[in-house]
Amino acid sequence: MANIAAQRIRREIKEVMKNEETAGASIKLELIDNRWTELKGEIGGPPDTPYQGGTFILEIKVPETYPFNPPKIRFLTKIWHPNVSSVTGAICLDILKDQWAAALTLRTVLLSIQALLAAAEPNDPQDAVVAKQYREDPHMFEMTAIHWTNVYAGGPTPVFEFNQKVRVLTEIGVNEQVARVALSTYHWDIERATEEIFS
Repeated sequence: MANIAAQRIRREIKEVMKNEETAGASIKLELIDNRWTELKGEIGGPPDTPYQGGTFILEIKVPETYPFNPPKIRFLTKIWHPNVSSVTGAICLDILKDQWAAALTLRTVLLSIQALLAAAEPNDPQDAVVAKQYREDPHMFEMTAIHWTNVYAGGPTPVFEFNQKVRVLTEIGVNEQVARVALSTYHWDIERATEEIFS
């Protein structure tokens, strides 16, 4: 059984390397330590989204029952998105759960994850805090997502006001990641974020 999966993975990696669509969409796939059960995926943030210009790394764990069962995929690069946990990187996407089909490939999965970045599903969220912000304050959501893309994914656009607020909290001894999450959660209101951190 594992042999079928290994052969299939090798073929899929070649498919990604040769495919022009994935090259244009900046999608990459590689084995970790030559083990077909563990791969590293990479997707570029789609144009005209807050993720544009960012590079997002994904952890891909392939079960021995692949392709009859879906791979387990999560973001290693932190991202502010309603369908991705800002803490664990877990992804809420139907084809990674009950809508999986053996005909799907890792290439189609990575393209689907990339498409999810361009078209969030806030009514089926993985991260309720982000989804609430996405629905109730789209501008704040967009600025926060741009900030996270810049800080974690090498995106081109720094949000200076947000960087300064993070710095204010780190200067009083708050861990940078803790500060960023609290500020992002409380719409960059430094007083509320500070209350939350020290409560």
